[in-house]
Amino acid sequence: MVESPSSPVVRSRYLQGTHVRPAEPSPAELTRLLLRIADRLPGSSAQPALLVPLDDITALFLAECRPELAGRYLLPDQSPEQLTRVADKAQLAETCRALSLPHPRTELPTSADEAAAMAWSLGLPVIAKWSRPWLLPVGGGLRSTTIVGSLGEVRELYARSPQAGSRLLLQELLPAGRDLDWFFHGYVDSTGGCSTGATGRKERSWPDGAGLTAVGRWTANPMVDTMARELLGALGYRGVCDLDFRLDRSTGAYHLLDFNPRPGAQFRLFADRDGLDVVRAMHLDLTGREVPAHSPSYGRRIVVENYAALSFLASPRRRYTPEPGVARPLAERFEAAWFAVDDLAPAFAMLRAWLSHALRKGLLALRRALRSRTPRRVAGVTSPRSAGTRSDQMTQHEPL
Repeated sequence: MVESPSSPVVRSRYLQGTHVRPAEPSPAELTRLLLRIADRLPGSSAQPALLVPLDDITALFLAECRPELAGRYLLPDQSPEQLTRVADKAQLAETCRALSLPHPRTELPTSADEAAAMAWSLGLPVIAKWSRPWLLPVGGGLRSTTIVGSLGEVRELYARSPQAGSRLLLQELLPAGRDLDWFFHGYVDSTGGCSTGATGRKERSWPDGAGLTAVGRWTANPMVDTMARELLGALGYRGVCDLDFRLDRSTGAYHLLDFNPRPGAQFRLFADRDGLDVVRAMHLDLTGREVPAHSPSYGRRIVVENYAALSFLASPRRRYTPEPGVARPLAERFEAAWFAVDDLAPAFAMLRAWLSHALRKGLLALRRALRSRTPRRVAGVTSPRSAGTRSDQMTQHEPL
């Protein structure tokens, strides 16, 4: 199920069919659509299909629709309350506080003045997040996470709370740096075991230092691994998860930044030599089969081509330094997010979409630049700031 029929994913030769999800999905609409799809699947009543949510709102909706979908689809044992506890950024902060889990200091203002005071107390710049980013209106110009550097920006952002649909929270900005960002992907099976789980290091991101993974590497981190598994156990969590951590060098503590109750975009990084990843583990478990042990493949990388290109342009001199005792990765331990020799169409479609996007951005920038150079006349005299050359300025405004 895709957001748009023009999505590059639609071009994959391995898809038998696609369905466009409702423009403004609700649990009821999603249930009706999924039941209609189930009716078209051969043998779906005897062999239910597996549903894999790829964003937070779908994961929450599926947890709410689970009773109506039982018998037609396979889903982990999750409740909306459990998922909201980790997907809602404000509730995640409360969860971490209750479990004494390191988490950036977080404040929840109730007015614009209080937001400004809290931002000043946290220390500018601060991270501003909407607690339920899945409620943000499409095309409204609001981002789920923003770095704000002034009290005026904080006030303006708070004023848009009614439009955002959820509370604004302000969070201490932990310093970014090399080798500080880590993630954990895992699948917790029906018995509460997490045999398929691994840690990775975010080597490049976009935006640089604070955004999505552009280049990730499968790297052992026992401390992050232990923290993640203990948290999953304390929550009684079931299903696939993607957790983000950042190391605070001043204290040596890893802080939980985000908890996604679904596969992360880079989950294929943790496919072992036998092809086992968290989605395959869920499929095996929910169809009543044994999940084999996960074999580590340390050093394996994943590259998200479009974001990696932007990251390299932003910081081209960054180099990878392998840990002691870890061999430099071989070519066969590398996976691209889009490019695949046996399925080229999605990569070409993605490239075409990104080039079109870049061209539109470039034309807008050029138009703004040309507009700013257009001479502005005041009482018949050209503004010095719009003059193109020094000689022009002298001719128009200075005595020879």
